[in-house]
Amino acid sequence: MKIIMLAALVSLAATTGTAFAQSAPASNNAQVAQAAGTADQNGQWVPPDAQPLAGKTRAQVYQELVQSEQDGQLAYLNRTIYAHH
Repeated sequence: MKIIMLAALVSLAATTGTAFAQSAPASNNAQVAQAAGTADQNGQWVPPDAQPLAGKTRAQVYQELVQSEQDGQLAYLNRTIYAHH
């Protein structure tokens, strides 16, 4: 009985693994991305509403860090989300 169960488990695992191993050709992926409008000319991701995101400077990121430290957001995240690490 154990041999039959083991054989069934192995065959199930073998067929499941091959089902997820398939991939689409590279040319098909590029066509899908262009058709969906999710990639611009240099391969960067663009949000679905087609408004490109503006990047932040180091000074802007640092200012946001300082502000989050001052208003307690950083301490709150450290106590709640990152407390388990």
